[in-house]
Amino acid sequence: MSDEKVRASIDAARDPAQPVLPTVNPNIQKRSEPESASFHPAVYISTWIALSSSVIIFNKYILDTAKFHFPIFLTTWHLVFATVMTQLLARFTTILDSRKKVPMTGRVYLRAIVPIGIFFSLSLICGNKAYLYLSVAFIQMLKATTPVAVLITTWTLGIHPPNFKTLGNVSFIVLGVIIASIGEIKFVMVGFLFQVGGIIFEAIRLSMVERLLSSAEFKMDPLVSLYYYAPACAIMNGMVCLFTELPVLTMDDINRVGGFTLVANAAIAFMLNVSVVFLVGKTSSLVLTLSGVLKDILLVFASIMLFRDPVSLLQAFGYSIALGGLIYYKLGGQKMKEYLAQGSIAWGQLGQTRPILRKLMIFGAVIISFFLVIGSLGPRYAPESTDKIYSGIGNMIADKGV
Repeated sequence: MSDEKVRASIDAARDPAQPVLPTVNPNIQKRSEPESASFHPAVYISTWIALSSSVIIFNKYILDTAKFHFPIFLTTWHLVFATVMTQLLARFTTILDSRKKVPMTGRVYLRAIVPIGIFFSLSLICGNKAYLYLSVAFIQMLKATTPVAVLITTWTLGIHPPNFKTLGNVSFIVLGVIIASIGEIKFVMVGFLFQVGGIIFEAIRLSMVERLLSSAEFKMDPLVSLYYYAPACAIMNGMVCLFTELPVLTMDDINRVGGFTLVANAAIAFMLNVSVVFLVGKTSSLVLTLSGVLKDILLVFASIMLFRDPVSLLQAFGYSIALGGLIYYKLGGQKMKEYLAQGSIAWGQLGQTRPILRKLMIFGAVIISFFLVIGSLGPRYAPESTDKIYSGIGNMIADKGV
């Protein structure tokens, strides 16, 4: 009787609007779950930006600065290296165990992976060919049109119905890139066509992935995708290289660049794919979008400083429009308003809690803007003075390294 009174008093004290939950000791539950060690998302983001930028700058250095004019061979070498590394990872580690969930058969490989791999190879070849003619800055500006090409390709193949509202949203990207192209000082039509071809082939590849491998069971992370695509692409690129570049390639060309340089280049390109695997799921879509924009801006800045590529003010203005359109297309107008409101509040709180850090951020932005303006105007209006400044910076870096 006393037990029934106790239960009745407990039931009366309980809020009837709350769900009845089983009684679990939270301390026991916490102890049973092992804590997984993980880095801060900023570590994954900065690693991805560093590796992605390094691959592009490294490729530009090898193909243009080092005069190794064999982009198809370089692409083939990357794919052969990736094939060997993914096979080793699959055999001796667990990082590629998710591939076992993919129902890959010989029929699927021939009907999906191989056709997609053909366009993947073509996009890589055209993309590397463009480095022989265009600056890194201008190539990054042209790459901003990739979402537009993907959108139009999916409409053409009937994957998605045409949406003119979406077309209006991406028109700012096209407008910005057109302005940037008009302002390009070192415009080379051959390189421009190669880069446009690379963008088109990449758009077709992404559309084919969505159409042929759209079911949930074929969802693959970038490293598993590389595990399946790299062997097929390496064979296809090797066949193209066999009849185009290999007959004129000599050991003197390879020795001029250096075997260690080629291995390091392929290793960084492979590590980029590994970093993407760890990056996925660690951050939000907003952070990924802004990180990509930040990477593109840093690459433009690096192109100015490392390769002395001039960027006109008109080009910078057009690229700003394209980046703004890219962010708007990926996030949407409503999300942008929410994020801007949150950013305004966070910026105000930063000024109150950490005023010194906020001033340093403003100072850094001013310095970067100053160098961008000098880098864009210097080569056109004061080439000799600009060369002296670049040479002075290069000597300072060399002295520090020694």
